[in-house]
Amino acid sequence: MSRIGKLPIKLPVGVTFSQKDGVVTVKGAKGELTQAINPDITVEVKDGTINVARPSDSIEHRSLHGLYRSLINNMVIGVSDGYKKQLELIGVGYRASNQGQVLELSLGYTHNIFLELPQEISLETKSERNKAPLIILESADKQLLGQVCAKIRSFRKPEPYKGKGIKFVGEIIRRKSGKSAAK
Repeated sequence: MSRIGKLPIKLPVGVTFSQKDGVVTVKGAKGELTQAINPDITVEVKDGTINVARPSDSIEHRSLHGLYRSLINNMVIGVSDGYKKQLELIGVGYRASNQGQVLELSLGYTHNIFLELPQEISLETKSERNKAPLIILESADKQLLGQVCAKIRSFRKPEPYKGKGIKFVGEIIRRKSGKSAAK
């Protein structure tokens, strides 16, 4: 049995779960999410908990069992609590601002970078004196949020010598000493 797949998912108050034609829908205070499910995997709701089951112990069924349980769990957490990521811009002259859903980044290139974010993500930027600028992203969809964060981070990844770039708040960058330490 899959250790992750056999764990039940508790439905919080205010979250509704429905399944139709191989598509699972979860609705809550933060929004509505849908996910297509393999027809071999069965999803049942009993007494406010969701259970995911597989028909056999084949390799494919075992891998899908844990996957769909995790995806449904992420959907339930997303529509009830939501997900939040914070990105920090480390570097002289690095700035971030937003106009609605359009994020403007100044990262030391000859031009500013403009990125339009999906409507499912709420965007906020903070710039305080003597602190690194912050980009705060919130969404109910964990996959979409991670994808957008990876896209923003790809514009200027943190480098190991000075630590300049876009990093997650709390992330530790392994630093290198450079060529002066070789002597």
